[in-house]
Amino acid sequence: MKLLSTELFSPRVIKTSFVALCCASLFSCSSSLSTSSLQRDGSAYISQVQAQARANVISNVQYDLTFFLSEHSQFSAISTVHFDLSSVPKSLTLDLNKANIKQFSINGTKVYPNYNGAYIVINQSLLVSGNNTVVVEFTREHSTNGEGLHRFVDPVDNNVYLYSHFEPAAAQQMFAVFDQPDLKATYQINVHAPKDWQVISAMRETNVVDQGDTNLWTFPVTPKLSPYNFSMHAGPYKVWEDNSGRYPMRLFSRQSVADQVAPQDWFTYTKQGLAFFDRYFDIDYPFKKYDQVLVPDFLYGAMENAGAITFSEDRFLFNAQMTAEQKERLAGVIMHEMAHQWFGDLVTMKWWNGLWLNESFASFMGTLATSEATEFSHAWRTFYASGKQAAYHQDSLVTTHPIEVPVPTSQNAFDNIDAITYQKGASTIKQLRHLLGEETFRRGVSQYLQQYSYKNAELDDFINSLAKASGRDLSQWTKEWLYAAGVNTIKAQYTCQGNQIDSFALIQTAEDSQHPTLREQRVQIGLFNTHRYGLEMQQSHAVTYKGAYTEINELIGEICPDLVYPNYDDWGFVKVELDQKSFTTAKQQLNLVSDPLLRSMLWQSMWDSVVDGKTSMEQFINIVLINAPLEKDYTILGQVLDNMQRAKNYLDLMAPMHSSYNSKISKALSQMSLRMSMEHYRNRDFQRRWFDAYINLSSHGDALEHIQSLLKNKSHIKGLTIDQDLRWAMIRQLNRYDYGDAHALLAAEKRLDQSDSGEKAAIAAEVIRPESALKRQWLNRIEHNDNMAFSKIRVAMYNLYPAEQKLLSAATAEQRFANLPLMDDKGPVFMRSFAAQLIPMDCSSSNIDAISHVLNRQTSLSALTRRALLEARQQEQRCINIKQMLN
Repeated sequence: MKLLSTELFSPRVIKTSFVALCCASLFSCSSSLSTSSLQRDGSAYISQVQAQARANVISNVQYDLTFFLSEHSQFSAISTVHFDLSSVPKSLTLDLNKANIKQFSINGTKVYPNYNGAYIVINQSLLVSGNNTVVVEFTREHSTNGEGLHRFVDPVDNNVYLYSHFEPAAAQQMFAVFDQPDLKATYQINVHAPKDWQVISAMRETNVVDQGDTNLWTFPVTPKLSPYNFSMHAGPYKVWEDNSGRYPMRLFSRQSVADQVAPQDWFTYTKQGLAFFDRYFDIDYPFKKYDQVLVPDFLYGAMENAGAITFSEDRFLFNAQMTAEQKERLAGVIMHEMAHQWFGDLVTMKWWNGLWLNESFASFMGTLATSEATEFSHAWRTFYASGKQAAYHQDSLVTTHPIEVPVPTSQNAFDNIDAITYQKGASTIKQLRHLLGEETFRRGVSQYLQQYSYKNAELDDFINSLAKASGRDLSQWTKEWLYAAGVNTIKAQYTCQGNQIDSFALIQTAEDSQHPTLREQRVQIGLFNTHRYGLEMQQSHAVTYKGAYTEINELIGEICPDLVYPNYDDWGFVKVELDQKSFTTAKQQLNLVSDPLLRSMLWQSMWDSVVDGKTSMEQFINIVLINAPLEKDYTILGQVLDNMQRAKNYLDLMAPMHSSYNSKISKALSQMSLRMSMEHYRNRDFQRRWFDAYINLSSHGDALEHIQSLLKNKSHIKGLTIDQDLRWAMIRQLNRYDYGDAHALLAAEKRLDQSDSGEKAAIAAEVIRPESALKRQWLNRIEHNDNMAFSKIRVAMYNLYPAEQKLLSAATAEQRFANLPLMDDKGPVFMRSFAAQLIPMDCSSSNIDAISHVLNRQTSLSALTRRALLEARQQEQRCINIKQMLN
């Protein structure tokens, strides 16, 4: 893109300077890179410098791939890799992970491969400038951890299902590949598969030939894609089709779970989304057909493979009619992955530091599409109540980081993939849209996608497209929002005289001295007064504030408000601290606030004041007990109950302190949840939400007895259908407290439900039992992974030590701390779950000391694990602060 002025559009300068600093510390940048910096370390990971050097000499990559699939644990394949070299490099590697190579040739010459199990070093003397061809014939074990070509055996009917997952760099686990995003390529595949199998890929098959015991599936050449965007899935999948829209749509699931799929909802949201994005981007959907595949054992919610999107069964199979919440979640994830088809697949980042922009943009566009193209017009409220709060929380931690960060190697690609990456990034894009104007923003995005179609791009390419469309200098915005870490807080400071405002200012503060940036952004200030029916808006006023103190003289003379909310309608990414008068008004009038978004934001400000140590948890719980039963908005109720569950976890961790108060509150909360479950018998969605809370908050004898009675059909709640998911949730809770004949109920249910979801639910219910020997047995299985699928190991991690089982957790805390290096060696996929759930928590100073000891002594731990320890230590201190504020 030709820039109008270097001074006007300068984010490239900012990025270049930032990268230069990173190079100084990470890559030892110089006019010529040292040979050693280009030598790989023998692992499957590649550094940014090494990837860039490879991309500098390679172009026109084409993959011709043949796969021989069966029900066995291995697959066979032939990878034919065509590529051009601008010159023959001193060293060139081709990625292929843990394969057994049968034959290998370079430009027609068969040679013995120089292969270390992670990559092949290609013989330099056999390469030529211009076109080259490498052929690798190999066998490989299927993966069982959700990466590469994953294999799953259905416990119900023993059918075998395969699916691929390559992000960030796991295509090398399925074929020989230059596994980096900036070496886009075309893919032509042929697949030999059992006769009753479906085969799904980026393109629709052109031919299926009967070969006796197998079929040969032939697929046309794809458009140019990064390796992580390509995919292939195979198995006896159930298929639904819908050709009523502009593009043919298909949906796939395992045969045994087909009755838990609602295909019409999938097709409705998909068709609505495709029409919306075609119109918004002004570019036709690039991949001609739209396939969606529900797969088991999936690591994430979904993955944006071009033309063949995968979704986690765990989140999108339903044993009964979907609730409103489940439908909205389905629509939102469909839209998120669909946005990636343009922003991520059609235009792709050059390196993994750009992954945040892919995810942030998809989160923003997915929410926008859900709000404007489906029945869920309140999608931005849902985004605020869940995603944005997670971003505020993450950005307030000691491990906060800029949105744009360097990624030294492919091993570090997911180190900073978190709520800052997704929701803070999406929030900044949303407020940039407010700043530029909706149509200007849309036009800039469309121009960006058109210019870089089927290519790779960087952050400054995107920012420059928006800058050109708007004629604005976005360099300062980019510096403040994308390269500076931390979240700010604003608070209204005003005085009144004679019932009129005589001074008004916004006070902006940074979270701490480590992240002092005070940002500029545009927000709305809402002024409210009480009347006999609740709060009434007096006016809203849009302002742009910056720095520590911004006077708002336009509000002088207005009626003195009872409540001020300085981020009304959620334009800005900023935490709000209510002034004392507004906080008091909010407490007293909360259930009478008619604006649901404002009510949601007020609820959140109250919970934030607890976490920040400014309000006691007792005060928050009292507000919940009074106001939650009056809440008429389903989304807000979920937000309140989630925070209520967090409060209960804090109380459990505080034991033995405040045990009497905890017991009293536990009974009050479960009784409130049961009462509301009964009252909402005419509203299935509300009843289900309240009943879920009743199960999760029940810990004393009367409530557990009632749950057991419901499970045995000795009691009933009007309007409530207890489906299989609820049965397992109830059995898990009974086993959590080892109540009654919980263990026998678990054994009986395990015999009745032998599905994959049933197996996982049974593990959860068993692992959570308060038995010391059982805990040690399962911890040993987790640490040594006795060939159990990782998806089941992960379930065990998440249920091993609930908050109230402090003594059981303490019994193995020393072991878990000591074994962190061994766990770290299992890689980032394993460690992300282990660190999130099994770093010991105790709400005590002694545990803070223990975590500090590990950080000081085990200095070789990965960045991911050290980050988790730092966050755990901060969480412990927050718990102590909250404990000290309780009476």
